[in-house]
Amino acid sequence: MTGQRSDARRNYRRILAAAEAEVAARGAEASLEQIARAAGVGSATVRRHFPTRRALLEAVFQERIESMGEHAHRLSATEDARTALVEWLRALVAYAVSARGFASTLSYEPPVEEPSPQSCGERIEAAGTPLLQRAMRDKAVAAHVTIHDLLTLTVGIALATEHHKDPGAQADRLFRLAVEGLSPERGADGAPGGLGTSAEDRSHKRV
Repeated sequence: MTGQRSDARRNYRRILAAAEAEVAARGAEASLEQIARAAGVGSATVRRHFPTRRALLEAVFQERIESMGEHAHRLSATEDARTALVEWLRALVAYAVSARGFASTLSYEPPVEEPSPQSCGERIEAAGTPLLQRAMRDKAVAAHVTIHDLLTLTVGIALATEHHKDPGAQADRLFRLAVEGLSPERGADGAPGGLGTSAEDRSHKRV
C-alpha cells in the first residue's frame, strides 16, 4: 500500500509538471493525451488524478492563485483603497497575460450542478472582493461595480492581447485606459477616474 501511494504521488507530480509545460506552450486547450505522453503515464492515470480538464488546470494554477490571494491581503493594509484595488487588478492582468491558459480558466463557467467553491474564479473573486468593498466604502468606486465586472475586464484584456507582438505592454495600456476612462487628465495610479466613478464623484475625490 505504501509503495502504491508513493507511485501515485510520483505520478501526480509528473503529470502536473507535464501539464504546466503543455499549458505554457499551448494554453488551456493543451491535450490531456499529450500531457499523459509527456508524463510517461497512460491517459487513464491522468484522469484518475484529474477527472476533468478543469481540475487539471486548477492544479496547474494553484500556486499563483494563492500568491494573488496573499498579494490582495498585503494590499488591504494600503492607505488608499482605490490604489490597492487598481494595483491588484493590474497584477492580475499581468499574470493572466504571462500565463497562457489562465485567462481561459477564469472565464470558464462551471456547470451549475457542480459548484466548485475552490475553483480559480471563486478564489480570485474571494481575494479581490474585500479590496473592492473597501474602495466602495471610501466612495472611490461606484456602488454598482461588481467584482465579476472587474474580473471580466481583466480576463477580456488578457484574451484580447494574447497574440499581440508585445502582449504585456498592450495589456497594461488597455488596463490603464479602462481605469482612466476617457478623461485626459487622470491616471491609473490611484487617482480618480474610471472604475465606474461618475464625473460628479470624481470631482469630490482627492488625487
